[in-house]
Amino acid sequence: MGCLDDGRFAVEIENGVSNGCDEVGLGNDGGAIEEAVKVLLEGLGEDVNREGLRKTPLRVAKALSEGTRGYKQKVKDIVQGALFPEAGLDNRVGHAGGAGGLVIVRDLDLFSYCESCLLPFQVKCHVGYVPSGERVVGLSKLSRVADVFAKRLQEPQRLADEMCSALHQGIKPSGVAIVLQCTHIHFPDIESVFLDTNHEGWVKILVSSGSGDFENKSADVWNDFFSLLKFRGFNMDKVHFRGSSDPCWCPSQSSLSAKVSSKIGPVNPTMISAVASIIESLGEDPLRNELIGTPSRFVKWLMNFQNSKFDVKLNGFLRGGMDALNINEENNLNKKITSELNIPFWSQCEHHLLPFHGVVHIGYLICDGFNPIGKSLLQSIVHFYGFKLQVQERLTRQIAETISPLLGGDVIVVVEASHTCMISRGIEKFGSSTATIAVLGRFSTDPSARASFLQSIPSPTSTGEQ
Repeated sequence: MGCLDDGRFAVEIENGVSNGCDEVGLGNDGGAIEEAVKVLLEGLGEDVNREGLRKTPLRVAKALSEGTRGYKQKVKDIVQGALFPEAGLDNRVGHAGGAGGLVIVRDLDLFSYCESCLLPFQVKCHVGYVPSGERVVGLSKLSRVADVFAKRLQEPQRLADEMCSALHQGIKPSGVAIVLQCTHIHFPDIESVFLDTNHEGWVKILVSSGSGDFENKSADVWNDFFSLLKFRGFNMDKVHFRGSSDPCWCPSQSSLSAKVSSKIGPVNPTMISAVASIIESLGEDPLRNELIGTPSRFVKWLMNFQNSKFDVKLNGFLRGGMDALNINEENNLNKKITSELNIPFWSQCEHHLLPFHGVVHIGYLICDGFNPIGKSLLQSIVHFYGFKLQVQERLTRQIAETISPLLGGDVIVVVEASHTCMISRGIEKFGSSTATIAVLGRFSTDPSARASFLQSIPSPTSTGEQ
């Protein structure tokens, strides 16, 4: 459990970690990140001057700077002045207040960038401490200290240990407990997504760290801590205590990812150098053992979205199958609504180079006696447009316009998506989602047909729910 083994935390608590960036602006390192992003876009075969990408390097630099601002924040500045006197029980049996009473702040929503692949992961954080010296800390400071370490390149166990160590040294309690519920998007690659129909979109892990009274994972105070978390539907049996020999949780280092990477072949060394320069500009050491392979893994993932011959293959298939799949326009009024719901998709926001994902619902009108189009073709079309640098509005329109001639022209497409950029920058709106709609043919003029299809869409469930 012990989180106080590494003395370097004391220096960070006192002085912070400097990365040379201004507190408000991006500084010189922001310009270096922008140039590196241009290299990555060019490596994908994109035109960095086209509309939609022109400001992407600046937006990515801002997002990364915001998402790693913890490197330039000082824990001491947060905690100092936030300790308040609070007497505990006097001449009584038990403990409370500023002398031994357990304090817990639950359900802190955070995000962090995975040090193995540079994709953001979500964190549900629970912080507890046992006050000592008749002092308590302002509760908001627990959240702010947790955020300092979350806003860095991280992995779950080290994140928990750093939070725990910083709070223990900053407020001098009898003990600190940290439990993190971490959720990492499992983004499929373009080759395996057609083969794995049961792809799991998320990888989850529970980790903990403790100091002082919480140093021993069997201590009674842990039972109190977990009992209070159970009120929030928490399952302590899934917690991984420090010292477990679990493999790396990041999907980029899974065995399946390794097999796919071996088929991809060598990665553009210029793009790898660009990612390494981004890591260095953020204030990290790209030669740190945990980061050495990160540039290569990120570039391999990014190459899923390059302009490739996959476009030609699908276009050829559509042209070849057009006549056979085209639906007769006769008896238009006798058509019935056919739908394919919850077709999963994954894509990459061209504005911030951050993933977004969700489901596509497709409806169309078909005459009696005609067989519905195969779901596999619709899924292929969705993947075709998903595995590009995209925006959701364009993705919705492109799917609708592509399937319309195949299905007789009466088409409705709804895309529901969660955008990583909504949680990892600026407003940080956890749990938000976006819906877009495209209607063609009769669906554009018949409100009852639209309403009938929209009512058939099942209630959404949060795929990132922890």
